[in-house]
Amino acid sequence: MRMPLYISANGHLWFYRGFIPAVIAGLMMFSMTTAHAAAQRLTLTGSSTVAPLVNEIARRFEAQFPGVRIDVQTGGSSRGINDVRKGVADIGLVSRALKPDEDDLHAHTIALDGIGLIVHARNPVASLSRRQIADVFTGNITRWNAVGGDDARITVVNKAEGRSTLELFLEYFQLKNSAIRPHVIIGDNAQGIKTVTGNRHAIGYVSIGAAEYEFRRGAPLRLLALDGVAASVDNVRNGNFPLSRPLNLVTADVPQGLARQFITFAQSVQVHDLIEAQYFVPADAD
Repeated sequence: MRMPLYISANGHLWFYRGFIPAVIAGLMMFSMTTAHAAAQRLTLTGSSTVAPLVNEIARRFEAQFPGVRIDVQTGGSSRGINDVRKGVADIGLVSRALKPDEDDLHAHTIALDGIGLIVHARNPVASLSRRQIADVFTGNITRWNAVGGDDARITVVNKAEGRSTLELFLEYFQLKNSAIRPHVIIGDNAQGIKTVTGNRHAIGYVSIGAAEYEFRRGAPLRLLALDGVAASVDNVRNGNFPLSRPLNLVTADVPQGLARQFITFAQSVQVHDLIEAQYFVPADAD
């Protein structure tokens, strides 16, 4: 028995009737596949130190893979850890090494950074000892002339809870946060830099990379030497600066698929220029 034909209104197109559903099904499958490719998305949350760098890496990655969208959000390293554990984020941005109680997670280092003390450029103090810094932040030293500066009251700028910079600062100086006597509490590096550059008697601590980045762009700030060691990218690179840290992408499991592809890209030489442009050190740099 011959299969009936479908003839178009203009008489030019005809198909076996059984072919029409197959065509429709094929078009639907193609549409679904295209939609899936267009919907490829990663959500990254966490450290405000890592986020600006990852934003730049994400832009380059998206340019190479037009169907991919990467959403980068800040909120601190603790948020990155918590969001990955809850499955809210695909990748956490964490500006420190993982802790022993985080050994269920997987860290992928993309760069190295340091934490430096910053003051206003017009502050004559160039270096502080570990003991002096602890005394300043706990209120045992309250005026700059006690450490070689002007006769002015020190404005202490501390980090908010949940920030890895705070955790590492407290650990290195062997302090408890309850012992700190801050006048200002800030969240991210940008807030810390803005506060210090707007107050010539303030002192705070931020990412060395973030501080150098802003300094090179004219921000009136100075990174203080710590026990005589300059807080610089070079000293982070050569391992001489004592308060250094890894910048990590963190996942709940061994990364697969798009997450693995992005992490591999973020650890490759293809982004070394982006890392160095933000005054960090590529993780595999010599």
